[in-house]
Amino acid sequence: MASVAITGVALLLVVLASTRWHLLLDSWALWPAVFLASAALIGEIRPLYVSKGDAPAEAISTSTPFVLALVSLGGIGPALVTQVLASLVDDLRNRRGLQKTAFNTGQYTLSVLAARATYAGLTGLPFFGGPVGVDITHLFPLLAGGVVMVVVNRLLVAVVVSIASSERLTTIIGHEAAFFAATQLVLLSIGGVAANVAASGIAFLALLCAPAVAVYLTTAAGIRHAHQASHDALTGLGNRSLLHQRLRTATARAQAAHREGPGLVLLDLDHFKDVNDTLGHIVGDDLLREVAQRLVSVLGDDTHANRLGGDEFAVVVDGDLVATQTLAHDLLASLEKPIRIGDVELLVRASAGVAIGPEHGTDADELLKNADIALYHAKVERDRISTYSARFDVNTVERLRLLNDLRVAIEQDALGVVYQPQLDLTNGRIVAVEALIRWEHPVHGHVPPDRFIPLAENSGLIAALTAHVLETALGSLAAWRAAGHDLRMSVNVSARHLSDLALPRQVHEALTRHDVPATALVLEVTETALLSDPIRARVVLTALRRLGVAIAVDDYGTGHASLSYLKKLEVDELKVDRSYVSDMGRDEHDFIIVRSTVALARDLGLRVVAEGIEDASTVVALRGLGCDVGQGYHLGRPTSADGIAQLLALPPHDPSREPAPVPELPTVPDGATTPPSGGTPVSATDPSVGV
Repeated sequence: MASVAITGVALLLVVLASTRWHLLLDSWALWPAVFLASAALIGEIRPLYVSKGDAPAEAISTSTPFVLALVSLGGIGPALVTQVLASLVDDLRNRRGLQKTAFNTGQYTLSVLAARATYAGLTGLPFFGGPVGVDITHLFPLLAGGVVMVVVNRLLVAVVVSIASSERLTTIIGHEAAFFAATQLVLLSIGGVAANVAASGIAFLALLCAPAVAVYLTTAAGIRHAHQASHDALTGLGNRSLLHQRLRTATARAQAAHREGPGLVLLDLDHFKDVNDTLGHIVGDDLLREVAQRLVSVLGDDTHANRLGGDEFAVVVDGDLVATQTLAHDLLASLEKPIRIGDVELLVRASAGVAIGPEHGTDADELLKNADIALYHAKVERDRISTYSARFDVNTVERLRLLNDLRVAIEQDALGVVYQPQLDLTNGRIVAVEALIRWEHPVHGHVPPDRFIPLAENSGLIAALTAHVLETALGSLAAWRAAGHDLRMSVNVSARHLSDLALPRQVHEALTRHDVPATALVLEVTETALLSDPIRARVVLTALRRLGVAIAVDDYGTGHASLSYLKKLEVDELKVDRSYVSDMGRDEHDFIIVRSTVALARDLGLRVVAEGIEDASTVVALRGLGCDVGQGYHLGRPTSADGIAQLLALPPHDPSREPAPVPELPTVPDGATTPPSGGTPVSATDPSVGV
């Protein structure tokens, strides 16, 4: 850059001193030259911004044809002064540094000198000659000079880019030639026409303005359309098509340099559907725009960021795996600060999938596929960032098939619901039941809930799944209540669904539809679910309690919920985890935990339910601690709605003396057993057997 700047400025001074300015000032060409110089200045200030696909849009000056016309009409001095002056004005407007300005001055000087030398050499005119009208004999030499001017200009820039990027010069020149040839050909043709008509006076040059402006506007419109075709209209980021181009280019560069890369980061926002459903698509669009700005602020520009649609973004990384993983962390960290949209402050979380070439893919399609698999794994496993591994493939294919089967099962109402009784430990009366989801797959037999519920949570099916359980359970509860049995119904709510602001409305509509009082419904949530998105959870649970619905903390003691948080949420029931209850008679520590939990619940005025009661001695111990209600094998296994009806028809039994009677109908045990149709057993100790 220094060499070009010094050489160019030195030659500029030589030209300024050697030009015979009076030849122009005293000739017919003065005012046409002034006209062309003015047009060149305007063309430099209003360039055409053309994008080369995966690179940022580059300004192509429309001053070229007018400078070319001045090469013949005004001579080397006026042409060079016009070009340098236009370049300086553009550099000042864009606040370019001194080094860049000096380089631009030098390279434009060398380019114009090369054009004049070519023109003079082919026509036999003196290099420092005065104005000459362009006729048909001079037209080819002038166009040849224009081609040389453009080639020298682009070559000098390509050398600098090659040094800076370590990319081969021939590769850069090949890309440049293919991309700029058509545009420059049009501009040089206009220059030839301008030089020819200039001899006829300013009036004829003015007539040329109309087609020149038309060409400019048409080209600008074409550029805008091309930009729209490759960019997302909402955020201004690249779209999927441009992402493919950027990946292909980055892959080619990495392979040519024999280095690792490129990296790809896919990001997907969590709970974005909730924003659209509750606050509207206008707020959702504003949120996406703000997310895009946050990502661009991390990257420094938007040349590597893309929006693939919905709430999914992609970033191409020119680096190795460590650099890609680091950038993924930085991108997610940029979203941790709340985003304010109008009067609403939103907390945004996202998951990221990472893939790196060539280890995870040698082309754009393979990198995208594997980054998407990593993103899916990050969502299912609750990792914020997941890097692709070949072992994900098998699991992903199986899960996708299972997910499709689950969708079909929900649509065809092929999922079942069973009920496990909860007994008053003092008199043996059934006071409540817990609804549990069951899926008998037509091929695989029994599918454990811990396999398909995470799929439902991360695919958007959890709402439909919970709605199915809620509808079925409340329908059964309405029938039992109509028969004179005053029961409560417990239904599990997943962590993902607990963040759904539409859940209270869904519950209210279901209660109304089945004419069941809200006080008869208990929604069970885990400590992990409460803490996964505490702000949303508190809003949703507060709305549910206003309806009259009771809230139970399931598997209490296995999570990290603090006592102050329990107080803030104002829950109604604690369910002591079965892992403590089942061993409390053999393990002193478990006994102490259960005793402390029961005492805590009673002091807070909460109902306490002990899960996992497997023998009469545990019933006796829990009675002594003041536990209200129990649930487990000894008290009753999960069974059908008719099975519960049979149990309700029997007189209460003393659970401290005898196990629960077994209904005559076939039951679905919650212990490890093989279902009638075969398949995978489900364990009673699995905490996710509900929804």
